[in-house]
Amino acid sequence: MLLLLIPADVLRPRRPDEHFASEAAAAREAGMDVALVDHNALTRADGAEEAVAKVRSEGEAVYRGWMLRSEQYAAFDEALTRRGVRLRTTTEQYQRAHELPGWYDALAALTPRSAWTTGDDRAAFDKACGELGSGRAVLRDYTKSMKHYWTEAAYLPDLSDADAAWRVASRFRELRDDAFTGGFVVREFEELTAAEVRTWWVDGQCRLIGPHPDTPDDTPPADLDLGGLAPVIARLGLPFVTVDLALRADGGWRVVELGDGQVSDRPSTLAPAEFVAQLTAA
Repeated sequence: MLLLLIPADVLRPRRPDEHFASEAAAAREAGMDVALVDHNALTRADGAEEAVAKVRSEGEAVYRGWMLRSEQYAAFDEALTRRGVRLRTTTEQYQRAHELPGWYDALAALTPRSAWTTGDDRAAFDKACGELGSGRAVLRDYTKSMKHYWTEAAYLPDLSDADAAWRVASRFRELRDDAFTGGFVVREFEELTAAEVRTWWVDGQCRLIGPHPDTPDDTPPADLDLGGLAPVIARLGLPFVTVDLALRADGGWRVVELGDGQVSDRPSTLAPAEFVAQLTAA
């Protein structure tokens, strides 16, 4: 039976974090084992062993919790392995799904044109902007944007204005602080006309189609065609991922983001029992 790993509540460590409590309850009702891990300990360089101290079960496991840096996930994986627990998603698979450079090439025809840096220096940023030429773009790092700070830290009105673009990048870097991951990613701006749709994939098959967590009440279109996307996701060979899609102004569906399903948020309108059932469907 699959083991579900859930972050513990910070103030009540014997209980699951409130954000994931409904998934933990649904998993137990489905007959799954549930174990709690200390997320705060996982974020410390030497905290992985402490984080998994309450994991007593062995076997295959899936994590459902807060985002982890790739090196944190690697330490988590190693600590669990020493306890006889094997994460369904390996460290290499997690990084490929979690960081844009890991999945971009496979999805390049289906997602906005992008260029990125390694690190945060200006020369590399200017070079990445130059690869896209001129026009509008959106900025992020390998794992996250700052879209809620749209004009000051996400949107680049004109890539040919290098100084203005760098001001946005500098603000983005300031806001991301210690969470900044990998480098800057510059993505060509595409006009989108509808709310994003979040799709959930287990072993290369789409198991659920639902709204994005930011717009949980927006029902995805019934005629969403994943025929062109499905073989691409299958070839990636990733056990559990999400793919966020949005409709472009010309009527084509575009991939906005691919992420590891373990750390992708579930919209409040997607029933926990239905969600958990798909984790064990493969």
